Amino acid sequence: MCRVVDLQQAVLAKNDQCARQLRTELGARGTAVVNLLSSPGSGKTALLEAELALAKERSVPVAALTADLATENDARRLARSGAPVKQVLTDGLCHLEAHMLGAHLEGWLPEDTRLLFIENVGNLVCPASYDLGETLRVALAAVTEGEDKPLKYPTAFGLAHLVVVTKHDLAQAVGFDEAAFLANVRQVNPGVEVVFTSARDGEGAGVLLDRALAACEGGTVHQPVMARQVATERAAYGYDQQPDHAHPHDHGHAHDHDHAHAHAHEHPHEHAHAHGADAPHPAGHEHVHHRDGAAAR
Repeated sequence: MCRVVDLQQAVLAKNDQCARQLRTELGARGTAVVNLLSSPGSGKTALLEAELALAKERSVPVAALTADLATENDARRLARSGAPVKQVLTDGLCHLEAHMLGAHLEGWLPEDTRLLFIENVGNLVCPASYDLGETLRVALAAVTEGEDKPLKYPTAFGLAHLVVVTKHDLAQAVGFDEAAFLANVRQVNPGVEVVFTSARDGEGAGVLLDRALAACEGGTVHQPVMARQVATERAAYGYDQQPDHAHPHDHGHAHDHDHAHAHAHEHPHEHAHAHGADAPHPAGHEHVHHRDGAAAR
């Protein structure tokens, strides 16, 4: 058992090293990475397509990389925005890793890109454990998925710099309990901003883009409470702490990085992830954005 845990820690430590290098290299050229995590069918592709189109309208240089086990369907959809888009096929791997991202960006990402949006594999477990060198990590949930999603996937939501609720136009039809959802988010990630969106009627349009640009420009970023727990855990394993980054460890399994593989396993322990990059709002204040753009606390 110790060997499994040690291997997992070593694998994640290697990923962290790659992520730090990627963050430094992209930061030096003025590019911020936005990592989008959600379960399949949450509506993140529709949201991202709209945000990319809006960025083009505002003349903000953006690009997007989307990952799936198979098909290039999402890349074709996102390309309609006019932004540079690249599809990554993971061939069964349930998440992206920093070295994979770096390899796909080499020779492809335009030099003037300010924001690189990463649409991670549809999965709220494995992707939560891998830093991609992002400046902003966003967890998404559709109103159709239920109010307890943050409690079921505490790492994904607990380490997010921003939480986005999609398909809000369906909230009444599906009986979505907004107050319960917000309470559950608050339980795992106190102070994180929650934004309500609808790709169908335009609610919340541009908020994700605005938050990403603010982070890119060095704005104050929400720091999840769970980050401190991760820092303590990493210290217990003897890995050097990085002042700008703490990383979530998922001890349920070890990943072999030499080949792609499908996962059919349980994740008994979810852990946390935090970034030294800044996020839009300081911890301690909960922000909820609705159609009129006002923030409720």
